[in-house]
Amino acid sequence: YGADGVEFTSKALKDIKKFEEDGVGHLPICMAKTQYSLTDDPTKLGRPSGFKITVREVKASVGAGFLVALAGEIMRMPGLPKVPSANHIDILESGEIVGLF
Repeated sequence: YGADGVEFTSKALKDIKKFEEDGVGHLPICMAKTQYSLTDDPTKLGRPSGFKITVREVKASVGAGFLVALAGEIMRMPGLPKVPSANHIDILESGEIVGLF
């Protein structure tokens, strides 16, 4: 992501240690971070430089086969657009549904 380094909170380090002990420390990592920045800081939009990213917690998605490194204050949901696609769906008087893709 262009960071100068990574810092881990004590919680994240404990999480990593537990996953290694549980035998899942080898799983690939998925980063969960603020939506509009490659940092953990939502005020640094785009692709800034000269920053360190802080991993605050690590969660396991063992069934999916990866670990999730959480950076910044985020909701753990799939990325959603600013305007939901449902806003563009309508039913015409004829009964035809429009706005689906």
